Amino acid sequence: MGWGHHHWPPQGDRCAPGMRRGFGRHARRHRRMFHLGRLGSYVQERLRRRLFVMFGITILVTVFVVSWVMNLTGGNSWRQETERIRTFVGHRFAEVWDAPAERDELMRSISDDLDVDVVLTDLSGAVVAHAGNPCTKPDAALPVMRQDTQLGTLQACYLQTRSRGPWRAVLPLGIAVLVLWTAAGGISFRLARPVDTLVKATQELGEGRLSARASLDRHLTGEFAVLAESFNDMAARIEKQLADQRELLAAVSHELRTPLARLRVLTELLRDGGGNPRTLDQVDREVVELDALVGELLASSRLDFGQLTPKALEAGVLAAQALERVGLSATLLQPETDDMALMADATLLGRALVNLLDNARKHGVGVEALRIQEQGNEHLAFSVEDRGPGLLPGEETRIFQPFYRKDRGGEAREAGSLGLGLALVQRIARAHGGEVFAANRPGGGARVGFTVRKAGPLTNPQG
Repeated sequence: MGWGHHHWPPQGDRCAPGMRRGFGRHARRHRRMFHLGRLGSYVQERLRRRLFVMFGITILVTVFVVSWVMNLTGGNSWRQETERIRTFVGHRFAEVWDAPAERDELMRSISDDLDVDVVLTDLSGAVVAHAGNPCTKPDAALPVMRQDTQLGTLQACYLQTRSRGPWRAVLPLGIAVLVLWTAAGGISFRLARPVDTLVKATQELGEGRLSARASLDRHLTGEFAVLAESFNDMAARIEKQLADQRELLAAVSHELRTPLARLRVLTELLRDGGGNPRTLDQVDREVVELDALVGELLASSRLDFGQLTPKALEAGVLAAQALERVGLSATLLQPETDDMALMADATLLGRALVNLLDNARKHGVGVEALRIQEQGNEHLAFSVEDRGPGLLPGEETRIFQPFYRKDRGGEAREAGSLGLGLALVQRIARAHGGEVFAANRPGGGARVGFTVRKAGPLTNPQG
């Protein structure tokens, strides 16, 4: 696999498995929201909105069910009452059909008392009598029956004397539904507020803010109060345990530095006193190894507790200092971009570069070049090329695993490798919004490096 200037890191390897799983979950969630549409996305976003919508749907369904039941149970009674009225009116007009004066008085009485326009016609359709305004489009027609014989028809017009706006019948029902839904909104808010508070506190704790606590109403009782209290107790225990671990690690690392310094002084005295040079060289290597381990533990503890201090840096200066720290010539630095400004933690980034260079010296038969290249518009890449035999199949990812050592006949142990250097490089790169990469070079040797976000890390991750 070749590594030209425009082919690294491979697009398929830029994300760690955990990051890919996270991106997969977000992608599935976004696809689900896309299918739901904007309204569905809005509703699914918050529990409060879902409760509010569900309350509204429940109210509307209740209204329809009650209306249907009332119509089902009261429909027959209404039809029976209507039929009785039709029979009563028909009989009353049949009694006065042959008495014009009484017939006209009955029509005027119905028109005045019920505020309707009535027209009485015979079987041929001719108007026999009328009261009120002309009724051209009757709203109801009642037959006038005498025993089994129809004498005529009474036509009534009443809708034109009343408002035709159907909204007057729907308005009270709509107001009732609106009032109930507004009350449901208040209930939804009260029900969802503790959940929102707990979710926010959980997110803050997951992002590394160990001081996050769920601040709920002191009058809140029930399951939410118990859950909030349990969460706060858990967060307090986690914060205390991690603080104790950090203090312990810092204290142990500091205390280790003193005996290591004394061991170096003693080896120098023994060397001056004629001690066995081979034995003293081995002691020196062990001391250097322990000192490097202490440094890596300190750097790792800073990542664990999110103690990044980004500041404006110049990548070229940082890389030159790393070369100087490991005793290599500054001529090995080969920048391939003019824009080398970035925001990063100088101590951690310097440690990552030193680890890359040490890895190339110990396992790659020396450093060929330290390159600085630009990746897109947001990332900068540091890569170290070595002169070694290259990586074995599968080592492109395994070399970044903690305590992995490329043990070829004791080579790793003799070189003083504990297998933590490149694992720490990976954590530092991810803390700065980047990733690690490794591959064999076409001309021999390997290229190992990492990318960082030029604008600085988005957050202070814990590695």
